[in-house]
Amino acid sequence: MKRKPMESLGLKARPCHRRIISLLIAALLLWSSFSFKSTAYALSIEDEWKMGQAFLLQIRNQYELVSDPFASKYINDLGQYLLAPLETRPFPFHFYIISDDTLNAFAGPGGHIFFYSGLIEAMDSVDELAAVMCHEIGHIAARHLSKRIDQAKNIGIGTMAGILAGILVGGPLAAALITGSMAAGMQAQYHFSREDERQADQLSYKYIKPSTFDSKAMIGALQKIQKGNWIGTGQTPPYLLTHPTGPERMSNLESLSNTDKPLSLSKEAVYLEALFPAFQTIVMAICKKPEDAMEKFQNTLKKDPDAWLPQLGLGIVFLRDNRYPEAITVLNKARQKQPEFLPILRTLGEAYLMNGEQQKARHVIETALDLNHSDKAALLLMGTIYQEEGKMGNALRIFEKLSYLPPVKNDVYYHLGVCYGRDKQLALAHFNFGIYFKNMGQFKKAMFHFNKAKEIAAGNTTLMEKIHKETEDVEKMKDQT
Repeated sequence: MKRKPMESLGLKARPCHRRIISLLIAALLLWSSFSFKSTAYALSIEDEWKMGQAFLLQIRNQYELVSDPFASKYINDLGQYLLAPLETRPFPFHFYIISDDTLNAFAGPGGHIFFYSGLIEAMDSVDELAAVMCHEIGHIAARHLSKRIDQAKNIGIGTMAGILAGILVGGPLAAALITGSMAAGMQAQYHFSREDERQADQLSYKYIKPSTFDSKAMIGALQKIQKGNWIGTGQTPPYLLTHPTGPERMSNLESLSNTDKPLSLSKEAVYLEALFPAFQTIVMAICKKPEDAMEKFQNTLKKDPDAWLPQLGLGIVFLRDNRYPEAITVLNKARQKQPEFLPILRTLGEAYLMNGEQQKARHVIETALDLNHSDKAALLLMGTIYQEEGKMGNALRIFEKLSYLPPVKNDVYYHLGVCYGRDKQLALAHFNFGIYFKNMGQFKKAMFHFNKAKEIAAGNTTLMEKIHKETEDVEKMKDQT
């Protein structure tokens, strides 16, 4: 097929536009590499999954994702519970928290759903968070991304390329790309976007009903959107943002739920409701500016000196701020109120470890493991304690075990690299460092370590096969980004 001139994309080859042009061309070339199964522009499930993997890598590179084990488990437990009514799931769903005070959430391609910490802090209840989550699940279940790109064939290949570049690039530059490339097609997209939102709202209502959470909670969440005026911040690609509310949308939601009566909570909903305040506290302690979080928790303690959640929050903030003795003091106060709450024990153990009190750290983490011997975060800390003590055999056994328990925290591979290196198993050390950097999106460093592992592992057929597979994965990931 004859290649069209650059001007057909609505771009001029001026020097100041070279970087944007290169991004658009790269996105367009990647787009053409997908093997579509229906129309020339619609995404197949497989293609959207591939795009989702590339998109997730870009998000990890552009934003700070919360990795706290309790917070990550909670957001995914809530998501999986709300997925129960879905008859068909085009992708495995995964839920993430972005550390940023923006009040928003968005659904990316391939089943990846993201919530800003600012949104979590603003919600008054788990019901409101669940309603927003059901809305984003609705976007993915209805495959709005695929349909939007199919619709893009009506408004030009340049617009479609801009949307794809925005998905894959992420960050402020992506927002600018989408804004510019969609200018000509904005009118055509507007009605389509409204239809997406209307359908996602209807699906949100459908999904939240069986959960026994409050079906009217989406109205409260959207009222916070209007009050906070946080749409259009430019921190996320605009077409992924939850679209602005309006009287029509609020009226539709009210008409859906106005005859609903409160339901008795299911066992799972009771569990999630009970843990929501701890989840919200931990997210705030991790994501807010330390001085703001500290002020908030201290004000709560002035009203209720016996409250344990603000003590936990302060402990996390002190730990972030390297104020280990103060962290230990408030965490022990929280532990007196809740002696078996794993996030308290894990944070306290980490504070003792960072303060050089390894025996106390060991005792606290052993207590945590007595409560839950398979707790991966506690195991990771115990492995780190053994590593600090020079007990490489014990540390390796724990890190190797963790490497077989998905999802594997990337730090596990780093610790494996260190332990294998100290144990003189250099091929395995480089191999695990390679995985660590691959997962970080640092492909040059990853290939360096994989090549070193290949040099040392000559003759070890099993390890060579693993190295070959990992290097192939790196090349695929490089192509997708």
